[in-house]
Amino acid sequence: MKARKGKKGLAWLCIAIILLTGKMEVSAQVEITSPSAILMEVSTGEVILEKDADARRSPASITKIMTLLLTFEAIEEGKISLADQVLVSEHASSMGGSQVYLAEGEKQSLDTMIKCIVISSGNDASVAVAEHVAGSEDAFVDLMNKKAKALGMENTNFEDCCGLTDSENHYSSARDVAIMSRELITKYPQIYDYTMIWMENITHETKQGSSLFTLSSTNKLLKQYPYTTGLKTGSTSKAGFCVSATARKEDMDMIAVVLGSPEGKTRFNEAKALLSYGFNVSDVYIDENTETLPPVMVEGAMQEYVNIKYAGEFRYLDTKGSDLTKVEAKVKLPEMVEAPIEAGAKAGEVVYSLNGTSIGSVDILFAESVAEAGYKDYLYKIFLDFLM
Repeated sequence: MKARKGKKGLAWLCIAIILLTGKMEVSAQVEITSPSAILMEVSTGEVILEKDADARRSPASITKIMTLLLTFEAIEEGKISLADQVLVSEHASSMGGSQVYLAEGEKQSLDTMIKCIVISSGNDASVAVAEHVAGSEDAFVDLMNKKAKALGMENTNFEDCCGLTDSENHYSSARDVAIMSRELITKYPQIYDYTMIWMENITHETKQGSSLFTLSSTNKLLKQYPYTTGLKTGSTSKAGFCVSATARKEDMDMIAVVLGSPEGKTRFNEAKALLSYGFNVSDVYIDENTETLPPVMVEGAMQEYVNIKYAGEFRYLDTKGSDLTKVEAKVKLPEMVEAPIEAGAKAGEVVYSLNGTSIGSVDILFAESVAEAGYKDYLYKIFLDFLM
């Protein structure tokens, strides 16, 4: 067991105000003027601060986080690969707004297309990739909405894959953006290979010949905040200025989402303020649960014991300056269990507490199946005992 600590200084003395709901609103230490914002610690998914985080707002190009998530998912499933040549359709090349000026009939590798989406927020590249993954943008948008529902994004609906639309039916929330951002960076950390790029050249190969085009990052935090790792910006006249900012400090990851800022610099300044606050007040307690547990006695089976294991690690986010060395873990298991037993079924749990207050638990599972002994099994056991 161990506690991983962030540098807090005196910041934790002025924690967020806890509402009756148990949710924390933006602290007086972090002034957020933008309409919606949220700060989330990545490993636990716990929200540290929030402001009107469930309000439905136009997400602009932050929409592309879901496009990237589905793209990496398709790569993982073997449906596509980074080496694929992505054909630019007439529809894709006709996209306005932020674009990398892909021509109809042009081909780029999927790897390059992802760079166009992440670095320069290319709407044309987003549509081309969506068509490559699902056959059409409409089919891809359907996948986006299904994924949003699966992730529990209750205040999200997509109508395009890039966020260019001003439709009232294309919306998300600060909380939902944080949810899909966390899903992307935790499942596919290779996204950082793209989000950390400040500038890179690509080559357009068209009927008119070959030409260089420079991709420049829209995420100014890469230059303004030393712990920045990503993730995505967005802006339209309807959405205002938005950002989903990810950062890492001392092995701790944070996501700060700011939506609807009146100016581009405001979203970045407020994202920096949120991230800095998060790193200052946060400690994460981690129990990796890698040790071997002693087996449990079995009744009604040929074998006397059954092996058990932890379901996984335990993490707890503290923002109150608690002494995490005082976290206690208590294993709760029956002295004996009855067969039949199915592997993966819950055998018990380990409960964690801090200063006498429960802070969470992890299930303990049966590591193997055990069949119930029958009449013939008992006769066989008696025979073996007799021989011995």
